[in-house]
Amino acid sequence: EAFLSWLANERKVSVSTHRQALAALLFFYGKVLCTDLPWLQEIGRPRPSRRLPVVLTPDEVVRILGFLEGEHRLFAQLLYGTGMRISEGLQLRVKD
Repeated sequence: EAFLSWLANERKVSVSTHRQALAALLFFYGKVLCTDLPWLQEIGRPRPSRRLPVVLTPDEVVRILGFLEGEHRLFAQLLYGTGMRISEGLQLRVKD
């Protein structure tokens, strides 16, 4: 427990590194040493923070589309209006 606290507080490691260290300790004590440490199972696992997606305002979308012309503008409007990915739009055919 002290090691995990040291990792988080002193070393300031990322959440994934902290979780990897905890998994390594659980494996080492459980499988290699065949020692059951119930308190180690109860240690809280840090969760990575979820980033909010960057969303354009309607004015920003209009400005971006204003720079495009012809087929490029049409394609961008199609992608934006439907939420398609670029690869999905490129795979479209007239029969679709």
